Amino acid sequence: MGEIEDAIERADRENFTRQPPKTLKGQIGYLLKQMGSAKAVAQELGVTADSVNRYRRGARKHARADVASKIDDAVRSRWQPQVRKRRRQQAAASGITVETRARFGYTAPVGSTDDGRFRRLTVHLPAAYAQRLFDARDAGASDQEMRGIIAQGFKDIYFQDGGTRATGVSDVEINDIDYLDLDY
Repeated sequence: MGEIEDAIERADRENFTRQPPKTLKGQIGYLLKQMGSAKAVAQELGVTADSVNRYRRGARKHARADVASKIDDAVRSRWQPQVRKRRRQQAAASGITVETRARFGYTAPVGSTDDGRFRRLTVHLPAAYAQRLFDARDAGASDQEMRGIIAQGFKDIYFQDGGTRATGVSDVEINDIDYLDLDY
C-alpha cells in the first residue's frame, strides 16, 4: 500500500462506531464469519487451516507476532463496511481535508521560482476531488495516480486560490511525502 491508500484506511478506521474484536479467538471468529471457511482465512493469513481452527477453539491463545499483525489488519480492513461506505458518501458530498508535509514542485512562468520545497499544508479539498480519489482507489489506481489527484486539488485550492492568483502555475507535483493524513 502507498501513503495515500494508508491514509484513506486510517481515516476509515477513525470513524468506527464500535471497536473490532481484541482477542485472538474473537478476531478469528469474525474472520470465519466474513470469509466462510477456515481454509479461506488460512490463505489470507498465510497459515494452515488447522492453525485457524486451533485459534478458533482457543487451543492456541497467542499467535506469532507477524501472524497476529496480519489477523489484526484483516479484521480492521473488513470491520464495519456500512460505516465506511456512509462516511465516504458524506466525504464525496462535502469534501476531504488533507494534511501533509511533502516536497511540492510545480511548473511556473519565467521569472518566478519553481524550485520544489517542503511545505506543511492542511487544505480542505472540495467534494469533486474526494469523489475522484475514492473512485481511483476503488478502480485500483496506483499511489502515483492518487497523488496526482491530490496535487491537482492543491493546485486549484491552495496555489491558485480558485483561479484568483498564481494563474501561471501548472503541473503541481507531490514528492518526498513525510506524512499524509486525510480527514472526512
